[in-house]
Amino acid sequence: MLFKLFTVYVFIESLFCGCGPDVKQAGFVVRPKEYKIKQVGRMAKAEVPESSGLALSNDNNFWTHADSGNPPELYKINQTGKLLSTLKIQGAQNIDWEELAKDQAGNIYIGDIGNNQNMRQNLRIFRVQENTVNRVDTIRFRYADQQAFPPDKNNLNFDCEAFFYYRNNLYLFSKNRGRSKQVKLYKVPAQPGAHIAQLTDSIQINNMVTAADISPDGKRIALLGYGNIYVLETGEHDKFFAGEKYCLPFGRSGQAEALVFINNTDFIISNEGGKIFKAVKKVK
Repeated sequence: MLFKLFTVYVFIESLFCGCGPDVKQAGFVVRPKEYKIKQVGRMAKAEVPESSGLALSNDNNFWTHADSGNPPELYKINQTGKLLSTLKIQGAQNIDWEELAKDQAGNIYIGDIGNNQNMRQNLRIFRVQENTVNRVDTIRFRYADQQAFPPDKNNLNFDCEAFFYYRNNLYLFSKNRGRSKQVKLYKVPAQPGAHIAQLTDSIQINNMVTAADISPDGKRIALLGYGNIYVLETGEHDKFFAGEKYCLPFGRSGQAEALVFINNTDFIISNEGGKIFKAVKKVK
């Protein structure tokens, strides 16, 4: 019953995804034929429960992790969902892991940032080296514009489940739980310590953003929502919302919460049920 209810929710979200060519919808244009999206694999739920983040491994496979309340572990899988290995992250706790990212030096960033009630004051991102996961660095942060825990019920937009690494910073996108339908963009230094997440921009998307990544060449961003994928051709540095924007309907996604680019155009998506999808940009 819960699965059926969520499927209905995703369908409704896809109908009102906030993708349209007018100013009120942030200039998104619906392009259902821009990409071909198909299922390519499935993880066994007994091995990888509730996949919530994806990052490329150094051998061209994928790292993923489970959602809140599960062990602090990373799981290496291939594109078909086969479990290849499990890494226990010593000294870390999975309060609510929601996202993964990786930099060019081989650092993996694990986002313990789930904040459904907007009450957490211990938001953190763990940084581990892919080949030496016995050392864990912690990036602690708070949002510059959050003063109350929880804030007023009309301002519940301090929950991020999506981020990526870019030029020595981590860029976080709010899940958009507020009434304003504004996805906020924050910037946090990708260095251990206590930081203030600076609000740098926002964009109107009538959907909850659950994952994000930037292409290796830095020219394209993909944001994952329930039933839709939002693709942004980036502008100048830190002006990620300034370029062309379009939306890809993804109505059969289930509760999709993870996305990673595999080259400058194509990406892999997973959902909490273990399904793995591949999105390939069509050649014009």
